[in-house]
Amino acid sequence: MTHAYTPGLRISERTRVTSQRVLPLRGDVIVGKGDTLKAEDVVASTHLPGKIHAINAVNRLGIQPKDIREYMLKKEGDAVRKDEIIAETKPWIKILKTVLLSPITGTIETISTVTGQVLLRETPKPIQVFAFVDGTVTEVMEKEGVVMETTATFIQGIFGVGGETVGELVIAVNKSDDILTTDCILPTHKDKIIVGGSFIQHDAMDKARKIGVKGIIVGGLDDKNLKKLLGYDLGVAITGSEEIGITLIITEGFGQIQMAQRTFELLKSRSGAKTSINGATQIRAGVVRPEIIIPYSNKTAKEELDKPLDRGMEIGDTIRVIRVPYFGKIGKIKALPFSPLTIETEATVRILEVEFPDGSTAIVPRANVEMIET
Repeated sequence: MTHAYTPGLRISERTRVTSQRVLPLRGDVIVGKGDTLKAEDVVASTHLPGKIHAINAVNRLGIQPKDIREYMLKKEGDAVRKDEIIAETKPWIKILKTVLLSPITGTIETISTVTGQVLLRETPKPIQVFAFVDGTVTEVMEKEGVVMETTATFIQGIFGVGGETVGELVIAVNKSDDILTTDCILPTHKDKIIVGGSFIQHDAMDKARKIGVKGIIVGGLDDKNLKKLLGYDLGVAITGSEEIGITLIITEGFGQIQMAQRTFELLKSRSGAKTSINGATQIRAGVVRPEIIIPYSNKTAKEELDKPLDRGMEIGDTIRVIRVPYFGKIGKIKALPFSPLTIETEATVRILEVEFPDGSTAIVPRANVEMIET
């Protein structure tokens, strides 16, 4: 059968999900292989070195670099407090004495007799890595982290902002094409992850943040509202590190786009379940998609899993069109002609015929679609 390979999003009701939980630098792993953990459990910890501060001590004290150690009250490795005297001159007349104060709380890193500078380092910052999902540790990477595994509902989004968060999943609208408005967001949604329909208004996002909603999953978003949410224009770098107080994942694209019915029904079927989401997205090389992971309990985790789709496109597969004029529409592949076709842009490309739910069909370049792996 004719087939071609194309990128796609994974949407699976029940699959095995693995997640690497790695420290930014070597530290201590505090769990073992085979341990069953909750998403909130700490798996590894370390300390990030503090920021370095340089002081031109010889200029401040009016001395020669080679003599600096004679005037230091602290030596390398000593702890210091902010505004503590770390060096001073020793004049005959005490009123002429000059002192050097520490600008930070930390330690003396280096005292240079060549440059006359004193380097101080802030107190190390403790870093903890959490399990993120309820599951089992399947691999321990010494001093680096672990690999978590769980059986879960797994959905990839199109775009997201905000980092990892965990909360109870709540459906805030009735239908997949409903707009998520301020009226849909209730005080009871505090610490929850809420699901909308086709679109979310900016004032609804503001209300959700003020109430304390942990995350929002919705079909579409206006790019102007995204700028208002972030406070700046987003570039092409990876997202996920934004400190905006909420994680937002859009499943379809920018604009008002009805959430795919299968995605909405799948989320609806898992309403009330503990859910882990991550808005991290990278749209350049090394694509990273935002993820929604809804683990099953241990009692149901051993039931039959969905088989991953490890092949190219075939007739009958579900796809999403990702270019105008059919942007965002979902349909099934009706035909995969072998011969390239010259399209309106005068480019000669390989195409496919897609049939939409209303029975209409369209000819679309294969590069303009993505598979929905279900």
